[in-house]
Amino acid sequence: MENNKYDVIVVGAGHAGCEAAVAASRLGSKVLLITMNLNLVAQMSCNPAMGGIAKGQIVREIDALGGFSGIVTDKSMIQFRMLNRSKGPAMWSPRAQSDRMLFSQCWREIIENTDNLFMRQDSVVSLLIEGGKVNGVSTLSGQKYFSKAVVLTNGTFLNGKIHIGRISFSGGRIGESNSKGITEQLVEVGFESLRMKTGTPVRVDGRTIDFSKLEEQLGDAEPQKFSYTNTEPLKKQRSCYLAYTSDKVHDILREGFKDSPLFQGIIKGVGPRYCPSIEDKIERFSDKNRHQLFVEPEGWKTNEYYINGFSSSLPEDIQIDALRNIDGFENAEILKPGYAIEYDYFPPTQLFPSLETKLISNLFFAGQINGTTGYEEAASQGLMAGINAHRKINNLSDFVLKRSEAYIGVLIDDLVTKGTDEPYRMFTSRAEYRILLRQDNADVRLTPLGFKLGLISEERKNQLERKKETINNIIHFFKNNSVEPFEINAVLQKRETDEINQKMRFYNIILRPQIDIKDMLTAIPKLNNLVSSDQNQNEIWEAAEILMKYEGYINKEKELADKMSKLENVELHLNFDYNKIKSLSTEARQKLTKIKPRTLGQASRISGVSPSDISVLMVYLGR
Repeated sequence: MENNKYDVIVVGAGHAGCEAAVAASRLGSKVLLITMNLNLVAQMSCNPAMGGIAKGQIVREIDALGGFSGIVTDKSMIQFRMLNRSKGPAMWSPRAQSDRMLFSQCWREIIENTDNLFMRQDSVVSLLIEGGKVNGVSTLSGQKYFSKAVVLTNGTFLNGKIHIGRISFSGGRIGESNSKGITEQLVEVGFESLRMKTGTPVRVDGRTIDFSKLEEQLGDAEPQKFSYTNTEPLKKQRSCYLAYTSDKVHDILREGFKDSPLFQGIIKGVGPRYCPSIEDKIERFSDKNRHQLFVEPEGWKTNEYYINGFSSSLPEDIQIDALRNIDGFENAEILKPGYAIEYDYFPPTQLFPSLETKLISNLFFAGQINGTTGYEEAASQGLMAGINAHRKINNLSDFVLKRSEAYIGVLIDDLVTKGTDEPYRMFTSRAEYRILLRQDNADVRLTPLGFKLGLISEERKNQLERKKETINNIIHFFKNNSVEPFEINAVLQKRETDEINQKMRFYNIILRPQIDIKDMLTAIPKLNNLVSSDQNQNEIWEAAEILMKYEGYINKEKELADKMSKLENVELHLNFDYNKIKSLSTEARQKLTKIKPRTLGQASRISGVSPSDISVLMVYLGR
């Protein structure tokens, strides 16, 4: 029996499960990670990429807190691009194309070399619950494993059902069985469960693609990294490509609508609004005569290509016929058809901000079980659930990030406060403080918190302090030293901005929109001495430039965040009886009783709770 006792059990070894298990074990808990297939740890079920708009910021935040998604991405990436460079730095988002198999292998190595972390291949069929508290799991093989906390990260496996045209069958992913029993048990004890749907496109043999007819999409000339650690920078890259559908392709796809599980009502689950299937796109955007497709390699040593944007659940013959009418794919041979998958999820308003369930103590949910979509969103929830599971069983306070501290804070607050009835995906527009939550400063925002938790080493914390000191020294130098006209006028002329006829502060020059830091470093080489050779010079110069150019905007947003934090600091008791405050609207009383907000700030973001309701609460609390 002693061999079956753990502090934390994590169910599922996807992106959420891996982060949860490693975090809890590194903090000191004895952890068991149970997965249905040990060969598919951290599988990239959909596109082989990490990051993207707002998602890249999340990966950087995971790394800054001491998680491993950024490190694994750096070790497995085959292409890097910084998206939205034409916009302001609040919108810049790193994205990497990854080697699918190498990504999984890197995660497996990390797990196997983490102390206190054990793995088991099995399928969990039920939870062991006693007195409103979880204390372990039962598996398909008849084993019982006991623990003080359980983290469920089941992905798309809970009663998963795969659809290809009129054909449907049980599965968590194509070629893998689904998981049964957990949903039914949780519903029986009072949880609400609903269905969602997601999909994936065909995979194509690259030897049968005519790349001369596609548009090549290169990576950045100077690829960056996701992790703030000493991972190796990318030295060579693989290209991606762009292809396009056409009216003819759309007509072929429409021929399959009569057998579409999506249009014939066979699929009941709600699909992702921002990543629709190709049949959904041509129906919703019928005025467009073509759609862009991203042709992405699956790794360094494979000919398999992922056709991003061609997700489909249409019959396989329709998928193939339509694909072969796309320029460059006339002779395409597919390795795997596209398919849709339906699965169970639990509306996340049933969770506390720590991701612990309200109904069952010490039970945590993370990832797609909460209605999210995306590796990055799942991984960040897994990290937070793993941290909080460890803290809960050790009688430590919940670790909860504010909306002004991290995109992870925005993500979890949106989920537990507002819920979601469609697959939730992070965007920069969801964050009120996105100038503060940039990808370049995730370490400055979160690494001190990771150090306090115990996930960041003192060496790494000291490295950050040195980086911050260097950035401050650069800004001080720029504000207090001047440049001569002969040193800078050639650059000013080249960038078509007014030349100077007398000495001017470096700071006033860098504030000009036409000038960037690289211009100044090229024109005045002595500036390079402000950063030592053993530091990440590009990272430091970019951070310093952003802080100088956007100082006014950053300060205004900080002031706004400070004002709003007053509401966040007013705590509400979990057992507060809102029904006794008759001045609250009926809807507000119902919503507040259901959500059980932790703070007045969270209460203010609940749909149906008006500003006047918040005023009533403030008056009542004041008394």
